[in-house]
Amino acid sequence: MKSVQGNLEILATGKIGRLLWDYSLPAVVGMLVMSLYNVIDRIFIGQGVGPEAIAGLAITFPVMNISAALGVLIGAGASARVSIMLGGGNRRGAEEVLGNSLVLILINATVYLLFFGIFIDRILILFGASQASLPYARDFMLYIMPGMLVMNIGFTLNNIMRASGYPVKAMISMFIGAGCNLVLAPLFIFVFHLGIKGAAMATDIAMTIFAAKVVWHFMEKDTTLRFTKGSFRLRWHIIIGIIGIGAAPALVNLASCFINVIINTRLYYFGGDSAVAASGIFVTVTSLLTMIVVGICQGMQPIVGYNYGANKLGRLHRAYFLATIWGCGITALGTILGLTCPSVIARAFTSDPDLISVTDNALTLSTVMFWVVGFQIVSTTFFQSIGKVWKSIFLSLTRQVLFLIPLLLILPDHFALDGVWLAFPVSDAIATIVTAAMIIYQFRIIARNVKNASETHSEATKIALQ
Repeated sequence: MKSVQGNLEILATGKIGRLLWDYSLPAVVGMLVMSLYNVIDRIFIGQGVGPEAIAGLAITFPVMNISAALGVLIGAGASARVSIMLGGGNRRGAEEVLGNSLVLILINATVYLLFFGIFIDRILILFGASQASLPYARDFMLYIMPGMLVMNIGFTLNNIMRASGYPVKAMISMFIGAGCNLVLAPLFIFVFHLGIKGAAMATDIAMTIFAAKVVWHFMEKDTTLRFTKGSFRLRWHIIIGIIGIGAAPALVNLASCFINVIINTRLYYFGGDSAVAASGIFVTVTSLLTMIVVGICQGMQPIVGYNYGANKLGRLHRAYFLATIWGCGITALGTILGLTCPSVIARAFTSDPDLISVTDNALTLSTVMFWVVGFQIVSTTFFQSIGKVWKSIFLSLTRQVLFLIPLLLILPDHFALDGVWLAFPVSDAIATIVTAAMIIYQFRIIARNVKNASETHSEATKIALQ
Protein backbone atom coordinates (compact mmCIF):
# COMPACT_ATOMS: atom_id res chain seq x y z
CA MET A 1 0.00 0.00 0.00
CA LYS A 2 2.93 2.32 0.58
CA SER A 3 4.01 2.10 -3.05
CA VAL A 4 0.44 2.78 -4.13
CA GLN A 5 0.31 5.96 -2.09
CA GLY A 6 3.65 7.04 -3.42
CA ASN A 7 2.44 6.71 -6.99
CA LEU A 8 -0.59 8.87 -6.26
CA GLU A 9 0.77 11.52 -3.89
CA ILE A 10 3.27 12.69 -6.48
CA LEU A 11 0.32 13.88 -8.60
CA ALA A 12 -0.65 16.31 -5.83
CA THR A 13 2.80 17.38 -4.63
CA GLY A 14 5.32 17.09 -7.46
CA LYS A 15 6.46 20.05 -9.57
CA ILE A 16 4.06 20.33 -12.49
CA GLY A 17 6.70 20.78 -15.17
CA ARG A 18 8.69 17.78 -14.01
CA LEU A 19 5.52 15.77 -13.39
CA LEU A 20 4.15 16.48 -16.85
CA TRP A 21 7.51 15.56 -18.34
CA ASP A 22 7.72 12.30 -16.37
CA TYR A 23 4.18 11.28 -17.27
CA SER A 24 4.17 12.56 -20.85
CA LEU A 25 7.57 11.33 -21.99
CA PRO A 26 6.72 7.62 -21.68
CA ALA A 27 3.37 8.22 -23.33
CA VAL A 28 4.91 10.32 -26.11
CA VAL A 29 7.65 7.79 -26.75
CA GLY A 30 5.11 4.99 -26.75
CA MET A 31 2.74 6.79 -29.13
CA LEU A 32 5.65 7.84 -31.33
CA VAL A 33 6.91 4.31 -31.60
CA MET A 34 3.43 2.96 -32.31
CA SER A 35 2.91 5.64 -34.97
CA LEU A 36 6.32 5.07 -36.47
CA TYR A 37 5.61 1.44 -37.18
CA ASN A 38 2.48 2.52 -39.06
CA VAL A 39 4.61 4.96 -41.05
CA ILE A 40 7.22 2.29 -41.73
CA ASP A 41 4.51 -0.21 -42.74
CA ARG A 42 3.21 2.30 -45.28
CA ILE A 43 6.69 3.02 -46.57
CA PHE A 44 7.31 -0.70 -47.02
CA ILE A 45 3.94 -1.14 -48.73
CA GLY A 46 4.33 1.94 -50.95
CA GLN A 47 7.84 1.06 -52.08
CA GLY A 48 7.34 -2.71 -52.19
CA VAL A 49 3.80 -3.03 -53.54
CA GLY A 50 2.84 0.23 -55.28
CA PRO A 51 0.61 3.36 -55.32
CA GLU A 52 -2.59 1.29 -55.55
CA ALA A 53 -1.72 -0.36 -52.23
CA ILE A 54 -1.29 3.07 -50.59
CA ALA A 55 -4.70 4.06 -51.94
CA GLY A 56 -6.12 0.80 -50.56
CA LEU A 57 -4.69 1.58 -47.14
CA ALA A 58 -6.23 5.06 -47.28
CA ILE A 59 -9.61 3.42 -47.87
CA THR A 60 -9.17 1.34 -44.71
CA PHE A 61 -8.65 4.42 -42.51
CA PRO A 62 -12.38 4.93 -41.83
CA VAL A 63 -12.78 1.28 -40.82
CA MET A 64 -9.76 1.49 -38.53
CA ASN A 65 -11.12 4.73 -37.07
CA ILE A 66 -14.37 3.04 -36.10
CA SER A 67 -12.41 0.34 -34.29
CA ALA A 68 -10.25 3.00 -32.64
CA ALA A 69 -13.39 4.91 -31.62
CA LEU A 70 -14.66 1.88 -29.71
CA GLY A 71 -11.30 1.53 -27.99
CA VAL A 72 -11.13 5.23 -27.16
CA LEU A 73 -14.75 5.25 -25.94
CA ILE A 74 -13.80 2.78 -23.22
CA GLY A 75 -10.10 3.53 -22.74
CA ALA A 76 -10.22 7.32 -22.46
CA GLY A 77 -13.37 7.26 -20.33
CA ALA A 78 -12.02 4.58 -18.00
CA SER A 79 -8.62 6.25 -17.52
CA ALA A 80 -10.24 9.62 -16.73
CA ARG A 81 -12.63 8.00 -14.23
CA VAL A 82 -9.73 6.13 -12.61
CA SER A 83 -7.74 9.37 -12.21
CA ILE A 84 -10.65 11.22 -10.64
CA MET A 85 -11.51 8.30 -8.30
CA LEU A 86 -7.94 7.84 -7.16
CA GLY A 87 -7.73 11.59 -6.58
CA GLY A 88 -10.75 11.24 -4.30
CA GLY A 89 -9.29 8.19 -2.52
CA ASN A 90 -11.76 5.67 -3.98
CA ARG A 91 -9.48 2.76 -4.92
CA ARG A 92 -12.24 0.12 -4.96
CA GLY A 93 -14.28 2.22 -7.35
CA ALA A 94 -11.24 2.54 -9.63
CA GLU A 95 -10.85 -1.27 -9.68
CA GLU A 96 -14.49 -1.67 -10.64
CA VAL A 97 -13.91 0.74 -13.53
CA LEU A 98 -10.93 -1.39 -14.58
CA GLY A 99 -12.93 -4.64 -14.63
CA ASN A 100 -15.95 -3.11 -16.33
CA SER A 101 -13.82 -1.51 -19.02
CA LEU A 102 -12.31 -4.87 -20.02
CA VAL A 103 -15.74 -6.50 -20.33
CA LEU A 104 -17.10 -3.57 -22.35
CA ILE A 105 -14.21 -3.56 -24.82
CA LEU A 106 -14.58 -7.31 -25.39
CA ILE A 107 -18.32 -7.00 -26.10
CA ASN A 108 -18.02 -3.96 -28.36
CA ALA A 109 -15.04 -5.19 -30.35
CA THR A 110 -16.56 -8.63 -30.94
CA VAL A 111 -19.82 -7.21 -32.30
CA TYR A 112 -17.92 -4.74 -34.45
CA LEU A 113 -15.58 -7.31 -35.97
CA LEU A 114 -18.39 -9.73 -36.79
CA PHE A 115 -20.32 -7.00 -38.60
CA PHE A 116 -17.36 -5.82 -40.66
CA GLY A 117 -16.24 -9.35 -41.41
CA ILE A 118 -19.61 -10.14 -43.00
CA PHE A 119 -20.05 -6.93 -45.02
CA ILE A 120 -16.39 -5.99 -45.69
CA ASP A 121 -16.59 -5.52 -49.51
CA ARG A 122 -19.77 -3.45 -49.40
CA ILE A 123 -18.35 -1.28 -46.64
CA LEU A 124 -15.05 -0.66 -48.43
CA ILE A 125 -16.85 0.29 -51.67
CA LEU A 126 -19.11 2.62 -49.67
CA PHE A 127 -15.98 4.16 -48.15
CA GLY A 128 -14.55 5.01 -51.56
CA ALA A 129 -12.66 1.93 -52.80
CA SER A 130 -12.15 1.71 -56.58
CA GLN A 131 -11.75 -1.50 -58.58
CA ALA A 132 -7.96 -0.99 -58.43
CA SER A 133 -7.70 -0.32 -54.69
CA LEU A 134 -10.41 -2.72 -53.41
CA PRO A 135 -8.31 -5.94 -53.48
CA TYR A 136 -5.56 -4.30 -51.42
CA ALA A 137 -8.03 -2.80 -48.95
CA ARG A 138 -9.86 -6.12 -48.58
CA ASP A 139 -6.70 -8.15 -48.03
CA PHE A 140 -5.44 -5.75 -45.39
CA MET A 141 -8.74 -5.61 -43.48
CA LEU A 142 -9.42 -9.37 -43.46
CA TYR A 143 -6.01 -10.04 -41.96
CA ILE A 144 -5.87 -7.06 -39.59
CA MET A 145 -9.27 -7.59 -37.92
CA PRO A 146 -8.14 -10.25 -35.40
CA GLY A 147 -5.44 -7.84 -34.24
CA MET A 148 -7.97 -5.03 -33.82
CA LEU A 149 -9.61 -6.85 -30.90
CA VAL A 150 -6.40 -7.30 -28.92
CA MET A 151 -5.30 -3.81 -29.97
CA ASN A 152 -8.36 -2.30 -28.28
CA ILE A 153 -7.76 -4.38 -25.15
CA GLY A 154 -4.11 -3.37 -25.04
CA PHE A 155 -4.65 0.36 -25.53
CA THR A 156 -7.59 0.54 -23.10
CA LEU A 157 -5.71 -1.13 -20.26
CA ASN A 158 -2.50 0.72 -21.13
CA ASN A 159 -4.29 4.04 -20.60
CA ILE A 160 -5.53 2.83 -17.22
CA MET A 161 -2.03 1.63 -16.30
CA ARG A 162 -0.68 5.12 -16.99
CA ALA A 163 -3.52 6.82 -15.10
CA SER A 164 -2.93 4.63 -12.03
CA GLY A 165 0.70 5.68 -11.64
CA TYR A 166 2.78 3.56 -14.04
CA PRO A 167 3.75 5.75 -17.02
CA VAL A 168 7.13 4.08 -17.60
CA LYS A 169 5.64 0.59 -17.48
CA ALA A 170 2.97 1.70 -19.96
CA MET A 171 5.68 2.96 -22.29
CA ILE A 172 7.68 -0.27 -22.05
CA SER A 173 4.57 -2.27 -22.94
CA MET A 174 4.08 -0.19 -26.08
CA PHE A 175 7.77 -0.56 -26.94
CA ILE A 176 7.42 -4.31 -26.85
CA GLY A 177 4.49 -4.30 -29.28
CA ALA A 178 6.07 -1.75 -31.61
CA GLY A 179 9.43 -3.51 -31.58
CA CYS A 180 7.84 -6.80 -32.57
CA ASN A 181 6.04 -5.12 -35.46
CA LEU A 182 9.15 -3.34 -36.72
CA VAL A 183 10.92 -6.69 -36.95
CA LEU A 184 8.05 -8.74 -38.33
CA ALA A 185 6.65 -6.28 -40.94
CA PRO A 186 9.66 -6.21 -43.33
CA LEU A 187 10.16 -9.95 -42.74
CA PHE A 188 6.60 -10.79 -43.82
CA ILE A 189 6.51 -8.27 -46.71
CA PHE A 190 9.93 -8.75 -48.31
CA VAL A 191 11.23 -12.13 -47.13
CA PHE A 192 7.99 -14.14 -47.13
CA HIS A 193 6.55 -12.02 -50.00
CA LEU A 194 3.15 -11.67 -48.33
CA GLY A 195 2.68 -8.05 -49.43
CA ILE A 196 -0.03 -6.03 -47.72
CA LYS A 197 -1.31 -9.18 -45.96
CA GLY A 198 2.10 -9.57 -44.35
CA ALA A 199 1.92 -6.07 -42.86
CA ALA A 200 -1.44 -6.92 -41.29
CA MET A 201 -0.22 -10.26 -39.92
CA ALA A 202 2.82 -8.60 -38.35
CA THR A 203 0.54 -6.12 -36.60
CA ASP A 204 -1.71 -8.91 -35.31
CA ILE A 205 1.18 -10.75 -33.67
CA ALA A 206 2.71 -7.59 -32.22
CA MET A 207 -0.58 -6.40 -30.75
CA THR A 208 -1.25 -9.78 -29.15
CA ILE A 209 2.10 -9.66 -27.36
CA PHE A 210 1.46 -6.04 -26.30
CA ALA A 211 -2.02 -6.81 -24.92
CA ALA A 212 -0.78 -9.87 -23.00
CA LYS A 213 1.91 -7.76 -21.31
CA VAL A 214 -0.61 -5.11 -20.22
CA VAL A 215 -3.17 -7.64 -18.94
CA TRP A 216 -0.47 -9.31 -16.86
CA HIS A 217 0.29 -6.00 -15.11
CA PHE A 218 -3.18 -5.92 -13.59
CA MET A 219 -2.80 -9.47 -12.33
CA GLU A 220 0.31 -8.71 -10.28
CA LYS A 221 -0.10 -8.36 -6.51
CA ASP A 222 1.83 -5.12 -5.91
CA THR A 223 0.07 -2.85 -8.45
CA THR A 224 -2.14 0.13 -7.63
CA LEU A 225 -5.13 -1.50 -9.31
CA ARG A 226 -5.83 -5.21 -9.88
CA PHE A 227 -8.48 -7.39 -11.44
CA THR A 228 -10.48 -8.42 -8.39
CA LYS A 229 -13.46 -10.61 -7.66
CA GLY A 230 -16.62 -8.77 -8.55
CA SER A 231 -14.92 -6.05 -10.62
CA PHE A 232 -16.07 -7.65 -13.90
CA ARG A 233 -19.75 -7.42 -12.98
CA LEU A 234 -21.20 -4.70 -15.19
CA ARG A 235 -22.73 -1.80 -13.26
CA TRP A 236 -24.81 0.82 -14.99
CA HIS A 237 -23.42 3.79 -13.08
CA ILE A 238 -19.87 2.75 -14.01
CA ILE A 239 -20.79 2.14 -17.66
CA ILE A 240 -22.48 5.53 -17.90
CA GLY A 241 -19.49 7.22 -16.25
CA ILE A 242 -17.02 5.59 -18.65
CA ILE A 243 -19.05 6.22 -21.78
CA GLY A 244 -19.96 9.74 -20.71
CA ILE A 245 -16.34 10.85 -20.54
CA GLY A 246 -15.09 8.65 -23.38
CA ALA A 247 -17.82 9.80 -25.75
CA ALA A 248 -15.93 12.96 -26.74
CA PRO A 249 -12.72 11.38 -28.07
CA ALA A 250 -14.74 8.47 -29.46
CA LEU A 251 -16.87 10.88 -31.46
CA VAL A 252 -13.67 12.43 -32.81
CA ASN A 253 -12.69 9.05 -34.22
CA LEU A 254 -16.18 8.36 -35.54
CA ALA A 255 -16.27 11.79 -37.08
CA SER A 256 -12.89 11.06 -38.65
CA CYS A 257 -14.41 7.92 -40.15
CA PHE A 258 -17.22 9.73 -41.90
CA ILE A 259 -14.96 12.65 -42.77
CA ASN A 260 -12.57 10.20 -44.42
CA VAL A 261 -15.44 8.75 -46.44
CA ILE A 262 -16.37 12.23 -47.70
CA ILE A 263 -12.71 13.08 -48.30
CA ASN A 264 -12.06 9.86 -50.23
CA THR A 265 -15.13 10.27 -52.44
CA ARG A 266 -14.35 13.94 -53.16
CA LEU A 267 -10.69 13.13 -53.82
CA TYR A 268 -11.54 10.28 -56.17
CA TYR A 269 -14.03 12.49 -58.04
CA PHE A 270 -11.56 15.36 -58.54
CA GLY A 271 -8.22 13.49 -58.65
CA GLY A 272 -8.65 9.71 -58.93
CA ASP A 273 -6.63 7.08 -57.05
CA SER A 274 -3.53 9.31 -56.97
CA ALA A 275 -5.37 11.91 -54.88
CA VAL A 276 -6.67 9.20 -52.53
CA ALA A 277 -3.13 7.83 -52.14
CA ALA A 278 -1.81 11.36 -51.48
CA SER A 279 -4.40 11.72 -48.76
CA GLY A 280 -3.13 8.47 -47.24
CA ILE A 281 0.40 9.91 -47.09
CA PHE A 282 -0.90 13.19 -45.64
CA VAL A 283 -2.89 11.38 -42.93
CA THR A 284 0.06 9.12 -42.09
CA VAL A 285 2.44 12.05 -41.60
CA THR A 286 0.04 14.29 -39.67
CA SER A 287 -1.11 11.35 -37.52
CA LEU A 288 2.50 10.79 -36.49
CA LEU A 289 2.61 14.32 -35.06
CA THR A 290 -0.89 14.31 -33.55
CA MET A 291 -0.11 11.02 -31.79
CA ILE A 292 2.80 12.77 -30.07
CA VAL A 293 0.34 15.41 -28.87
CA VAL A 294 -2.02 12.66 -27.76
CA GLY A 295 0.88 11.24 -25.75
CA ILE A 296 1.34 14.62 -24.07
CA CYS A 297 -2.39 14.64 -23.32
CA GLN A 298 -2.18 11.15 -21.83
CA GLY A 299 0.53 12.46 -19.51
CA MET A 300 -1.56 15.52 -18.68
CA GLN A 301 -4.77 13.61 -18.03
CA PRO A 302 -3.95 11.96 -14.67
CA ILE A 303 -2.39 15.21 -13.42
CA VAL A 304 -5.41 17.29 -14.38
CA GLY A 305 -7.93 14.67 -13.24
CA TYR A 306 -6.29 14.15 -9.85
CA ASN A 307 -5.80 17.86 -9.09
CA TYR A 308 -9.29 18.73 -10.29
CA GLY A 309 -10.63 16.13 -7.88
CA ALA A 310 -8.43 17.65 -5.15
CA ASN A 311 -9.50 21.27 -5.97
CA LYS A 312 -5.93 22.41 -6.72
CA LEU A 313 -6.58 25.19 -9.25
CA GLY A 314 -3.01 26.46 -9.65
CA ARG A 315 -1.68 23.03 -10.53
CA LEU A 316 -4.58 22.53 -12.93
CA HIS A 317 -3.71 25.78 -14.72
CA ARG A 318 -0.03 25.03 -15.05
CA ALA A 319 -0.51 21.46 -16.32
CA TYR A 320 -2.90 22.63 -19.03
CA PHE A 321 -0.80 25.57 -20.23
CA LEU A 322 2.42 23.59 -20.34
CA ALA A 323 0.70 20.80 -22.29
CA THR A 324 -0.70 23.39 -24.72
CA ILE A 325 2.73 24.93 -25.36
CA TRP A 326 4.27 21.53 -25.97
CA GLY A 327 1.37 20.39 -28.17
CA CYS A 328 1.47 23.48 -30.39
CA GLY A 329 5.23 23.15 -30.73
CA ILE A 330 4.82 19.63 -32.11
CA THR A 331 2.07 20.48 -34.60
CA ALA A 332 4.01 23.59 -35.69
CA LEU A 333 6.65 21.15 -36.93
CA GLY A 334 4.01 19.71 -39.27
CA THR A 335 3.38 23.15 -40.75
CA ILE A 336 7.09 23.77 -41.24
CA LEU A 337 7.69 20.40 -42.93
CA GLY A 338 4.58 20.71 -45.10
CA LEU A 339 5.61 24.14 -46.38
CA THR A 340 9.35 23.56 -46.82
CA CYS A 341 9.89 19.96 -47.96
CA PRO A 342 6.65 18.25 -49.07
CA SER A 343 8.25 16.44 -52.02
CA VAL A 344 10.90 14.91 -49.76
CA ILE A 345 8.14 13.46 -47.59
CA ALA A 346 6.30 12.14 -50.65
CA ARG A 347 9.40 10.38 -52.04
CA ALA A 348 9.77 8.45 -48.78
CA PHE A 349 6.50 6.67 -49.57
CA THR A 350 6.59 6.35 -53.35
CA SER A 351 8.71 6.71 -56.47
CA ASP A 352 5.69 7.37 -58.71
CA PRO A 353 6.11 10.88 -60.25
CA ASP A 354 2.38 11.60 -60.46
CA LEU A 355 1.77 10.63 -56.84
CA ILE A 356 4.77 12.69 -55.71
CA SER A 357 3.39 15.76 -57.49
CA VAL A 358 -0.11 15.39 -56.04
CA THR A 359 1.24 14.74 -52.52
CA ASP A 360 3.54 17.79 -52.75
CA ASN A 361 0.56 20.04 -53.43
CA ALA A 362 -1.59 18.32 -50.80
CA LEU A 363 0.92 18.81 -47.99
CA THR A 364 1.66 22.43 -48.96
CA LEU A 365 -1.99 23.49 -48.84
CA SER A 366 -3.38 21.36 -46.02
CA THR A 367 -0.72 22.02 -43.35
CA VAL A 368 -0.82 25.84 -43.38
CA MET A 369 -2.81 25.98 -40.11
CA PHE A 370 -1.79 22.61 -38.72
CA TRP A 371 0.19 24.32 -35.92
CA VAL A 372 -3.05 25.17 -34.04
CA VAL A 373 -4.20 21.53 -33.92
CA GLY A 374 -2.07 20.92 -30.81
CA PHE A 375 -4.10 23.53 -28.92
CA GLN A 376 -7.36 21.91 -30.02
CA ILE A 377 -6.32 18.40 -28.96
CA VAL A 378 -5.02 19.48 -25.55
CA SER A 379 -8.13 21.57 -24.85
CA THR A 380 -10.50 18.76 -25.79
CA THR A 381 -8.58 16.37 -23.52
CA PHE A 382 -8.70 18.93 -20.70
CA PHE A 383 -12.49 19.03 -20.74
CA GLN A 384 -12.54 15.25 -20.88
CA SER A 385 -10.15 15.02 -17.90
CA ILE A 386 -12.36 17.16 -15.65
CA GLY A 387 -15.53 15.30 -16.63
CA LYS A 388 -17.08 18.08 -18.75
CA VAL A 389 -18.44 15.62 -21.26
CA TRP A 390 -20.62 17.72 -23.50
CA LYS A 391 -18.11 20.52 -23.83
CA SER A 392 -15.48 18.02 -24.85
CA ILE A 393 -17.88 16.45 -27.34
CA PHE A 394 -18.75 19.83 -28.83
CA LEU A 395 -15.09 20.77 -29.29
CA SER A 396 -14.41 17.38 -30.78
CA LEU A 397 -17.10 17.94 -33.38
CA THR A 398 -16.32 21.54 -34.34
CA ARG A 399 -13.26 20.91 -36.48
CA GLN A 400 -14.22 17.44 -37.71
CA VAL A 401 -17.91 17.93 -38.45
CA LEU A 402 -19.42 21.38 -37.97
CA PHE A 403 -16.79 23.22 -40.00
CA LEU A 404 -14.91 20.67 -42.09
CA ILE A 405 -17.85 18.87 -43.74
CA PRO A 406 -19.47 22.04 -45.18
CA LEU A 407 -16.07 23.21 -46.41
CA LEU A 408 -15.41 19.84 -48.09
CA LEU A 409 -18.74 20.13 -49.88
CA ILE A 410 -18.35 23.80 -50.90
CA LEU A 411 -14.68 24.56 -51.63
CA PRO A 412 -13.96 21.78 -54.20
CA ASP A 413 -16.79 23.10 -56.39
CA HIS A 414 -14.84 26.36 -56.67
CA PHE A 415 -11.19 25.21 -56.44
CA ALA A 416 -11.43 21.56 -57.64
CA LEU A 417 -8.88 19.27 -55.93
CA ASP A 418 -7.21 22.22 -54.18
CA GLY A 419 -10.51 22.91 -52.46
CA VAL A 420 -10.32 19.56 -50.64
CA TRP A 421 -6.86 20.38 -49.28
CA LEU A 422 -7.84 23.96 -48.36
CA ALA A 423 -10.79 22.76 -46.28
CA PHE A 424 -8.39 21.58 -43.55
CA PRO A 425 -6.62 24.88 -42.70
CA VAL A 426 -9.84 26.90 -42.93
CA SER A 427 -11.68 24.60 -40.51
CA ASP A 428 -8.65 24.61 -38.17
CA ALA A 429 -8.66 28.40 -38.00
CA ILE A 430 -12.38 28.64 -37.20
CA ALA A 431 -12.27 25.80 -34.63
CA THR A 432 -9.36 27.46 -32.82
CA ILE A 433 -11.36 30.62 -32.19
CA VAL A 434 -14.24 28.61 -30.70
CA THR A 435 -11.88 26.52 -28.56
CA ALA A 436 -10.13 29.58 -27.11
CA ALA A 437 -13.45 31.14 -26.10
CA MET A 438 -14.61 27.95 -24.32
CA ILE A 439 -11.32 27.46 -22.45
CA ILE A 440 -11.32 31.04 -21.12
CA TYR A 441 -14.91 30.67 -19.95
CA GLN A 442 -14.25 27.28 -18.28
CA PHE A 443 -11.28 28.52 -16.27
CA ARG A 444 -13.38 31.40 -14.98
CA ILE A 445 -16.03 28.91 -13.82
CA ILE A 446 -13.43 26.71 -12.10
CA ALA A 447 -11.85 29.69 -10.34
CA ARG A 448 -15.26 30.84 -9.09
CA ASN A 449 -16.16 27.36 -7.82
CA VAL A 450 -12.84 26.97 -6.00
CA LYS A 451 -13.28 30.41 -4.41
CA ASN A 452 -16.79 29.57 -3.26
CA ALA A 453 -15.63 26.23 -1.84
CA SER A 454 -12.81 27.94 0.04
CA GLU A 455 -15.14 30.55 1.50
CA THR A 456 -17.61 27.87 2.56
CA HIS A 457 -14.84 25.88 4.24
CA SER A 458 -13.57 28.97 6.07
CA GLU A 459 -17.04 29.80 7.29
CA ALA A 460 -17.59 26.24 8.48
CA THR A 461 -14.28 26.32 10.35
CA LYS A 462 -15.23 29.57 12.11
CA ILE A 463 -18.56 28.10 13.22
CA ALA A 464 -16.88 24.96 14.50
CA LEU A 465 -14.43 27.00 16.56
CA GLN A 466 -17.13 29.10 18.19
